[in-house]
Amino acid sequence: MKVISVKFKESGRSYYFDPGALQVQAGDFVVVETARGVECGEVVRGGHDLPDTGFSREIKPVVRQADAVDVRRMRQNRADERKAFALCEQRIAAHKLQMKLIDAEYTLDRTKLVFYFTADNRVDFRELVKDLASQFRTRIELRQIGVRDESKMLGGLGVCGQPFCCSRFLKNFQPVSIKMAKEQGLSLNPAKISGACGRLMCCLAYEQKSYEYLNSITPQPGSVVRTPDGEGTVTEVNVVSGNLKVRSVESLAPKTYHRSECVYLRGGRRAPVKPDEDKE
Repeated sequence: MKVISVKFKESGRSYYFDPGALQVQAGDFVVVETARGVECGEVVRGGHDLPDTGFSREIKPVVRQADAVDVRRMRQNRADERKAFALCEQRIAAHKLQMKLIDAEYTLDRTKLVFYFTADNRVDFRELVKDLASQFRTRIELRQIGVRDESKMLGGLGVCGQPFCCSRFLKNFQPVSIKMAKEQGLSLNPAKISGACGRLMCCLAYEQKSYEYLNSITPQPGSVVRTPDGEGTVTEVNVVSGNLKVRSVESLAPKTYHRSECVYLRGGRRAPVKPDEDKE
């Protein structure tokens, strides 16, 4: 089926919509119906074909192509969202609620105003909602999000010096575990492998499959291998370069060999498998 990709925020993910007979290009604005209500978004990719199977939900049609009035209204909403954000922060402080406000969003027709916040525990914000509804005269929705979503919305610089991956190109968050850091030989100090959000860095998952494969074909420390100079024990491994430091019985100083020069005999954390020539 033919779809277009539409994005509603600079750092947000894109969503598929059915353009129907409309001829829209990247950079155009369209009005669509979403779960939050009627919204105006920017087309980041024009019409392209996708298999019509495997979608978890129905692809909604584009309501219409946005005109100058829609775009002007959208930009006015963005300006009013900043004012709503400041007022909501004041009301949160007045009600003495333990929550951190992250963002505010108007729907295009201003029938709903959504506030995003983070909190360590559940928050009873019923009185706050009544207060805000009397101030803005529209439907109010407060939505609690996680710390990773907070980083995605706010943006910033990571320890690598680059802008956050989640605010640049990551569409969905992937599960990241401490096992990935172990497989890649990284320090297990939480301060060194955690991002600004306090969770494990998303980039740990980028090369995980490569490290799993390289570890599976490389003798691990403690393995006994046969080298061109005789048998020895592996003391250190660099899985990316494939170099092994091997200490033989005759010499206390270890020598460096490539894994292709060594034949695994026994020992170590696990036995290596035969390398796949295509992956190599």
